Amino acid sequence: MYCRPDDVLISLKLPRKELERELKLELAVIFYQRGALSLGKAAKLADITKREFLKELAKRGIPRHYTEKELKEDLEFACG
Repeated sequence: MYCRPDDVLISLKLPRKELERELKLELAVIFYQRGALSLGKAAKLADITKREFLKELAKRGIPRHYTEKELKEDLEFACG
């Protein structure tokens, strides 16, 4: 039996605004977890701050990707 995408969206029973927010967040998390998006880009896709996105990752038990470049930038910032 074929299920149309509209049928799936209707079955979620969420207000349209909330549904859009949830779908964007889910996509952002999935793409970040796969390494397809950076933290900043994923947060932007989800339309939330990096801090909020990090909290969402922690809530889901998803480790942060931390590159050597990010470490270097953080060390330069911390050491002045």
